[in-house]
Amino acid sequence: MRNLSLAGVLLAATLLLSGLPATAQDDPPMAIADTSSPRATLRSFIDASNEVYGIIRTEYVFDRTNPAHSAAARRQLDCLDVSNLPAFARDDRAREVAVCLKEILDRVQIPDWDEIPDIEAIEAAGGFEKLSRWRIPGTRLTIARVEEGTQKHEYLFSPGTVDRAIEYYRSLETRPYRTTGPATSPKMYRWYMSVPGDPWVASVVRRLPERLKFGRTLGMTNWKWPGLLLSALVAVGAMVLLYGVGMRLGRWARGTRPLAYVLTVVFPVAAMCVPKLFEHFVYSFLTVRGTPLYVLGFVVNAVFTLAAIVVVFASFSRIAELIIASPRIRPQGLNAQLIRITCRLLSLLVAAIVFVVGGQYVGIPVGTLLASAGIGGIALALGAQDTLKTLFGTVMLMADKPFQVGDRIVFRNYDGVVEDIGLRSTRLRLLSSHQVTVPNDELARSDIENIGRRGCIRRVTDVHIPLDTPREKVERAVTILREELDGHEGMDPEFPPRVFFLDFLPTAFAIRVIYWYHPPNYWDYLAFGERFNLAVFRRFEEEGIRFVLPQRLTHTSVESRPAALEVQVQAEAPTADRPAGLAAAGE
Repeated sequence: MRNLSLAGVLLAATLLLSGLPATAQDDPPMAIADTSSPRATLRSFIDASNEVYGIIRTEYVFDRTNPAHSAAARRQLDCLDVSNLPAFARDDRAREVAVCLKEILDRVQIPDWDEIPDIEAIEAAGGFEKLSRWRIPGTRLTIARVEEGTQKHEYLFSPGTVDRAIEYYRSLETRPYRTTGPATSPKMYRWYMSVPGDPWVASVVRRLPERLKFGRTLGMTNWKWPGLLLSALVAVGAMVLLYGVGMRLGRWARGTRPLAYVLTVVFPVAAMCVPKLFEHFVYSFLTVRGTPLYVLGFVVNAVFTLAAIVVVFASFSRIAELIIASPRIRPQGLNAQLIRITCRLLSLLVAAIVFVVGGQYVGIPVGTLLASAGIGGIALALGAQDTLKTLFGTVMLMADKPFQVGDRIVFRNYDGVVEDIGLRSTRLRLLSSHQVTVPNDELARSDIENIGRRGCIRRVTDVHIPLDTPREKVERAVTILREELDGHEGMDPEFPPRVFFLDFLPTAFAIRVIYWYHPPNYWDYLAFGERFNLAVFRRFEEEGIRFVLPQRLTHTSVESRPAALEVQVQAEAPTADRPAGLAAAGE
């Protein structure tokens, strides 16, 4: 069995390598489908479909790695609104839908091109709102204007048309092909289901009799069955071999050779990759299509999900043993048991997440599964509510990674540097040098501002000049500010400084100054701000430009005795949009 598996692996590798192009090719310029109107969309789709058909008939292969082949297929798919198709099978389903739509169009009467609305006809009808949909007469094929998404404002075959295209084609399959109108592509669906995706495989299949090339069994072309069964046996044999070797080496290394035991995780990881390699081979070389492809996709995703769960358990087991191998931890001590239990709980949690995510691709009703599991977990949740909240908060922090050790963050009223992220809490060293311990569940459900990850420091400040300043000096003040910031220290060319005469205030002329300092080193930023302020101060003095003085208000009592002198500086609170005076808003 082992020799057979190794031979199968070598055979699969040979087939994969034979499909690689011998030399690199320069991609030709890719034409784009015109979807500006129903006429343009229908013409682009028919032309692209006929081009795909011509490639299949003349070369008897459809190689997705060939730029010319992939460009024609891309123009074909660009005419479809596939927003309703499931994400995991969207591309495969869309290709089959495109072929079925072409088969339908080849069997129904298509109006003359002049009768199909173009941009001029749309404008004559009152605009896009008046002609947002157009149906091919006598059919259930609709071309509609998309109002959202990446293909917004394009005319595409509607989601309803795409959803029922395959069923619609089955009902019209026995109709004869039309003899007038645009060129047809007879038996395109049969050719689509039969041709291989690799030139080397095509050279072999071309020599087979018609019954093997085009005959189908259980929805799949006959010539593909031997390759599918052989590759499936190779994949199963490879997985069995990898798991067997990994388990044997794991038992040999566990407890005595920690590093070697950790490295044995390579075998389950390699086994996890086998289903995807099998899928790639079946998809790219055998080009299995239609219902068999969806069945294979279900099986491959199910096996891949189970293999990923095995990798999760194996990885956490090895992580625990590697930690326990530290000289500070006794293998049989309480700490070692706590580490093993913690890793086991984490592996169960991660495995459950992997199962739920993978279940979305294999059709498992995730909602029902979660509801059933929730009933059984109510008792545990009620008994250890606070602990579970903290643990889940830790998991969320580890998954989202909003900060890391060494980052400066702002959380509620705390501003400090992260010193440690523990299983239950996170420790912060505040700017006042005090240490704060925050439960992880509070961090997970709160807004966190990560100052340590900012890309730059922005300063926004207003320079106020008295209202009696002449216009020439106001213009000169703006020029001075711009000159001082021209090519300034820490400037990124993508963020040039901005200086504008902003507003007429009741007490002053306001000049808005904005600049960005890179990299975001706060002390360097303050030093540059000081040099900038002093340079502006000096040049204003040289030009005789004054800053606005604080407004002074003197209050006098009723008896005309002087009251206490009160000095108020009229200034607005510094915000990101309107900071006061020369105060920086960058920190």
